[in-house]
Amino acid sequence: MELNVIAIDIAKKVFQLHWVDADTGSIERLKLKRSQMLEWFAARQPALIAMEACGGAHEWGRELVKLGHEARLLPPKMVRPFVQRNKTDAADAQAIWTAARQPGARFVALKSEAQQVVLALHRVRAQLMKIRIMQTNELRGLLYEFGIVLPEGHQALMKELPTALEQAQQRLPSILIDSLHEQVRRIGQLQADIGAIERRLAQQLRQSSACKAVAEIPGVGLMTATAVVSSMGSPTAFKDGREFAAWIGLVPRQTGTGGHVRQLGISKRGDIYLRTLLMHGARAIVRSDRATTWPWLAALLKRRPYSVVVAAVANAYFGERDRPFRPIVTGTPRGEFGVISAT
Repeated sequence: MELNVIAIDIAKKVFQLHWVDADTGSIERLKLKRSQMLEWFAARQPALIAMEACGGAHEWGRELVKLGHEARLLPPKMVRPFVQRNKTDAADAQAIWTAARQPGARFVALKSEAQQVVLALHRVRAQLMKIRIMQTNELRGLLYEFGIVLPEGHQALMKELPTALEQAQQRLPSILIDSLHEQVRRIGQLQADIGAIERRLAQQLRQSSACKAVAEIPGVGLMTATAVVSSMGSPTAFKDGREFAAWIGLVPRQTGTGGHVRQLGISKRGDIYLRTLLMHGARAIVRSDRATTWPWLAALLKRRPYSVVVAAVANAYFGERDRPFRPIVTGTPRGEFGVISAT
């Protein structure tokens, strides 16, 4: 039996619903307050609930699944082409309903609460990293105004900073020196907060067999392993590893007409943060001694630019099975993670 499709335009206070009555064929629209949502759906027959993959969508999806419904999350880019004329809540809900019924529609895997918790830790750490970079750059710039040059990079800067402050203290007024010491303490506190989050992520890595399997890939460490497992939702949402690589934008874009198709650079679709982590891991591989011990990588470095090789290695994490890296996703019905090894 085909489930009736109900589309929801999620908001903070008022939710707009759109569906077609299975018996009469009439178009139905309804507005519900946040407090009325679960009660209204609990009284209905199981249905396919379609929503945009936006803030709060995964939480609502999990709650609706508990009520016996099937939740589907659509990427916003798939919904936008179906918005007619003015953009209103009712128009958005109708567009979601239309997009969900398209042949070959692709959906975002519903994330568990544990996966969202890990991703929240990643977001907080990324923000702290940005603030730390801003603070260290400000400190470097202030001292440069007085002829004191500090090296780039956090570790190198913190190593030479005590000597630089001692040098500055001999000729600069105390009001500035005191402010610089306060800046150093702020940077130290930020670093301590970042370290605390990394320890929590390390605990998650030890508790998750999936994260351990991903961490066995050369070039993949704590941050990348936990981010990959948490971002993908369910592995069964992807047909194979190649499809997952396309989902995070590591495959070439295509353009063509008249039967002639050209391949361009990588598409850069999907999660920028996750793709950045994978590219950093691939760059570590290319810089290591594996560039000489792996014949295919050494040959690739001779004929292609460095950045292209890095993108190719990042894609090889999930790409074809005849590459040195086996795909993470095995495609088994249970969605288990495969054995990851290098030849």
